[in-house]
Amino acid sequence: MKFSIGDKIILKRTGEEGNITAYLNDKMLEVTVDGVTFPVYEDEVDHPYLKWFTEKNKEQKKKKAAPEQLPVEQPNKRPERLAKGFYLSMLPVYKMDLMEEVVDHLKVYLLNETPISVHYVYDVKVGERSVFKHQGQLHAFGHLYLHNISFESMNDQPRFNWELIAMENPGQFASLEGQLRIKPVKLFEQISKLQMNNEPSFSYLLAEDFLPVAKENSKQPEPEKKFIPAPIPKDKIIRSFHQLELPRYEVDLHVEELMIDTKGLTNTEILQLQLDELSKALALAVAHRQDQMIVIHGLGKGILRDAIHKILKAMPEVARYNNEWQGRYGFGATEIFFKYD
Repeated sequence: MKFSIGDKIILKRTGEEGNITAYLNDKMLEVTVDGVTFPVYEDEVDHPYLKWFTEKNKEQKKKKAAPEQLPVEQPNKRPERLAKGFYLSMLPVYKMDLMEEVVDHLKVYLLNETPISVHYVYDVKVGERSVFKHQGQLHAFGHLYLHNISFESMNDQPRFNWELIAMENPGQFASLEGQLRIKPVKLFEQISKLQMNNEPSFSYLLAEDFLPVAKENSKQPEPEKKFIPAPIPKDKIIRSFHQLELPRYEVDLHVEELMIDTKGLTNTEILQLQLDELSKALALAVAHRQDQMIVIHGLGKGILRDAIHKILKAMPEVARYNNEWQGRYGFGATEIFFKYD
């Protein structure tokens, strides 16, 4: 092999120096540069000895014959990096099993592709048990290795809970939080695509950017017309976090996110429950003069989506809405933009 673990290397594209920390496969290395660990292809790095030798010769020539007037070196302007959002990235690590490469575990990374440094809180749960917790700080355009998770445990559909808080002017931005769950079928599709395209990892967009904190306004909006839900059996438990009277920029109306058990409920009662949850979220958004909101309804037969759009058409505070393709939701979400007098 050209490299060994612990060797010093240089990135061909940027000229940055680092060390090799692990071999991921026959084409991929894991390197650490300035305290940040990430994967690279082997042909993207080289030994730094030629650079060191060249720089040493240049220094010796300068000492032997210094010019009367040193030329002014123009500073190199680094290209401005564009904000792309916050991601949870997963890197499959393979092992040989019966002469075939299979996924052994996944390396999980948090990516901050924005110019804002953040404080993060991260918690992975299986059922009610937390299997990994961590919090800390991640600088702008920084990548952070979090932990490994076995491929077999992904069959239990662990919940990746996350929260991000802006470290610069924290009072101006609302914190971001959410939960990522990956169905085994989707995970298998992602890994199959990686192998076909010869790519090292796949990522999930957590959020695109921080949103400004909603400003308080003494003028109270007119009360909204709410849908009256059909009677729901008392033994059905609604998840406690939906009782918080705070506005949300993302509302998931999938019934499994609203109720623990739906046995005994008809489709009409479930739809009415979802619309009631929507009405509550819309009322809170208007009361806090929120500027926009995402409502996740999924695809299905389009019954829930059509009912949501009917409600939005009747609201004077809704400036417009659209159900266009989005990378995170596909066509399964509607984006709402509000207006106020």
